[in-house]
Amino acid sequence: MSMPTFPQIDPPLTREGSLNEIISSIAAEELSLSHILNAEGEKLQYVLGTLPGLEDAAAFDEVMKVNQSIQDTLSDVMEQQALLTAKLSAAMKAPVLPGPAGPAGPVGPTGPIEGPTGPDGPAGPTGAEGPAGVTGPTGPTGPDGPQGAPGPAGAAGATGATGPAGPAGPTGPEGEAGPAGAEGPAGLTGATGATGPAGPTGAVGPGLTAAFAANTQGSTILVALGGVPIALPNAQVLSPDITAGSGNTVFTATQAGTYQISYHVNTTLALLMGTRLVINGANNAASTIAPGVATSRYENQITVYLPANSTISLQMYPLTLAGAAALVGGGAGASLTIIRLDGSEPANDSEHDTEIPLEDE
Repeated sequence: MSMPTFPQIDPPLTREGSLNEIISSIAAEELSLSHILNAEGEKLQYVLGTLPGLEDAAAFDEVMKVNQSIQDTLSDVMEQQALLTAKLSAAMKAPVLPGPAGPAGPVGPTGPIEGPTGPDGPAGPTGAEGPAGVTGPTGPTGPDGPQGAPGPAGAAGATGATGPAGPAGPTGPEGEAGPAGAEGPAGLTGATGATGPAGPTGAVGPGLTAAFAANTQGSTILVALGGVPIALPNAQVLSPDITAGSGNTVFTATQAGTYQISYHVNTTLALLMGTRLVINGANNAASTIAPGVATSRYENQITVYLPANSTISLQMYPLTLAGAAALVGGGAGASLTIIRLDGSEPANDSEHDTEIPLEDE
């Protein structure tokens, strides 16, 4: 197989001539595309019935064929147009190569001779005298002359002998203790004094008022965001003036006075929840336990003054999200103790006389 041969071009093309030929070929292709588009336009005239000399309208299948032909032609023209645009852009961006260097021009005439030397400028002012130099260091002191030899020391006199110490005298014996004196006789018994008058009889104290209730059945409590009371239906010991509601969640103290109230809550798992007493519909702050970490044991005790017919309930509430709490079964899952200490009203006329919270163990 031989190598391809190309015809000789005479005269040979220059770089500029080659670029002109490329641009001319692009123009020729654009002209041919314009003729193709004109032919497609005549097809549309045929379909639309505007072609001069047309008598019969185009059939439906002819319309569809013309539509497909025009669509294919336009797609090809668009591709060809993209190629021609890229071809023209590459031709226009072709770098211009510099031509060969021309011959050197003639040497120019020599310039005028050097001008005369200008006069000397005036002398500058004399500089100020510089400061005196630093005094040099003092030379070293010469060595001392040799020291004369010391004369001989005189002989020391003899020390006299120390005389012997005299012996210590013996310590005398301790004397014997003297005999104890005899006990004196007992004095006479004084006469019995008269009996003093009897003091006044104290006031009769109030009758004991107390209540105890527990939950030993291991109930599961759905703890909502606002809190939920704990039912205490088991092991109830109630005084006549402390009654339990129908759901065993609310206890009513009918007598006014100072009360000591304590509670215990034990759950099967450590929970991030709190407990508190709700007295007369209000949360009691001193009775509230809100642990910083999850716990399963809650207990507290307060002393508070209650007006007559006060209501008391033990409540559990969530610290973050609502959840469920399972009380310990078969034992004191939860318990509440109410004891009336006395019937007097506090001196400061406050609802809470004394509040004594217990620390968590």
